[in-house]
Amino acid sequence: MPDVENEVPGDSATETYERRSVLGVFSFGIMLGGLIAGYGRLVGYVGQFLYPTGRGATAWQFVATLDSLRLGESLAFTTSTGAKLVVARQSDGDNDGDSADNFIALSSVCPHLGCAVHWESQNNRFFCPCHNGAFDASGKATEGPPAAAKQELSRYPLKVEKGLLYVEVPTETVGQQQEA
Repeated sequence: MPDVENEVPGDSATETYERRSVLGVFSFGIMLGGLIAGYGRLVGYVGQFLYPTGRGATAWQFVATLDSLRLGESLAFTTSTGAKLVVARQSDGDNDGDSADNFIALSSVCPHLGCAVHWESQNNRFFCPCHNGAFDASGKATEGPPAAAKQELSRYPLKVEKGLLYVEVPTETVGQQQEA
């Protein structure tokens, strides 16, 4: 009787090599697709900062009643998106104490290193104790590292309606705007 080898179809070395190369190409394609998707998302975030398309959605949020904030006083305010602000009454105005021009709303985060700033009514300035940074009543840096870098506190628009003070704030964070 002749020798009969038990041959199984697809068990040869060339077919095994072809199967491995197909799996290798398939795996490489999946990896490349993941990299492209990841870098595409990164490019989207970078593009939003380099080429902003304008202001995002905003909303007016209640801050305080006009009577609760006297001349020279300030209050800390956190928006619905977590932005920290300081709102101060800087004047009573000539005859109209109900004008938004009598108030100012600024970010309470120092642009130098992100420390918290507070209003010093006796010195008529905003002060950052971390590195002795000082800002005038309009938020422009006057002393310390922020002044050397010509940095300012971000300003937020205010309005008054029926004796109530409102601040206009973004309703979405950068990540939320990108996903929309």
